Amino acid sequence: MRRRDFIRLLGSIAASQPLTAGAQQSAVPVIGLIGSSSSDKSVHMTRALRAGLTESGFIDGKDLTIEYRWAHDNYDSLPALLADLVKRQVAGIVTVGAEPLALAAKAATNKIPIVFVIDGDPVSIGLVESINRPGGNVTGMSLMSSTLEAKRLELLSELIPKGTKIAILVNPDYPDTDFQLGSVETAASNIGQKIHVLNARDEDELNTAFTTIVEQRAGALLVAADPFFSRSHDQIIALANRFKLPAIYGSREFAVTGGLISYGASVATAYHGAGIYVGKILKGVKPADLPVQLPTKFELVINLKAAKAIGIEITPTLLSRADEIIE
Repeated sequence: MRRRDFIRLLGSIAASQPLTAGAQQSAVPVIGLIGSSSSDKSVHMTRALRAGLTESGFIDGKDLTIEYRWAHDNYDSLPALLADLVKRQVAGIVTVGAEPLALAAKAATNKIPIVFVIDGDPVSIGLVESINRPGGNVTGMSLMSSTLEAKRLELLSELIPKGTKIAILVNPDYPDTDFQLGSVETAASNIGQKIHVLNARDEDELNTAFTTIVEQRAGALLVAADPFFSRSHDQIIALANRFKLPAIYGSREFAVTGGLISYGASVATAYHGAGIYVGKILKGVKPADLPVQLPTKFELVINLKAAKAIGIEITPTLLSRADEIIE
């Protein structure tokens, strides 16, 4: 074989072979997302997160890969799920759902950046050192839902006849419960509103609580902000509607799935912000240099279909203040 033909043969062989790992494009970053519930119950959250990532220049499946891990409400599984993500050396971890996930992620690693979205105060539970200077490898978004219970009580009192007793449903295991109750009791005293506090930490206790509400002749219900209540929103809404109880909730998701009224920070905005934060971290910004973001957008959502079903009329004044009306 002539030398020129031999060189051509080598060239054709080389062209037919796959690129080696070293010659391939550099691998895209992988981030881990760990959620307290399941993928089907977290669609609105993950959609908003991906929108924030896209805005930051990272498209899922193209510029980065998201590894999803779901606890299915079993917090005992968190250490194993997080250990798997740490072992994979992901570029960042996002926690979706509740404070225990963020705390478990912090316990699992002090090196991998963590971005959380939680309901309560991240300083009081030890997630960060301060709002402006989080310190360490953790930062994120707080909905500060517990600070809005007094406002929710005032809104609910506008819907019912004066003198009606309002039941307050809280989860005694939630870290912010004492703060929630303190603010509600102060607000109730200021406006002369009678209240009755009930506890529920699981599905059976929810059923018992509603039985007690009927026995106590409460005429309305305030469901305090709590991750367990958010996951159990179908059960809570069904019970409230069955007993024709005007009820107010802490997030829009309750109202759009059949609850009467909700008031709280925009969950979608928070997860969108978390996506932007992840993008900044992937570009080299340290979590310690990213202040915890507090809510700036609040939503009053009223479901007129639910109002009709339980036989309550929403005042024009309250309707005029609504950010969204569901008919």
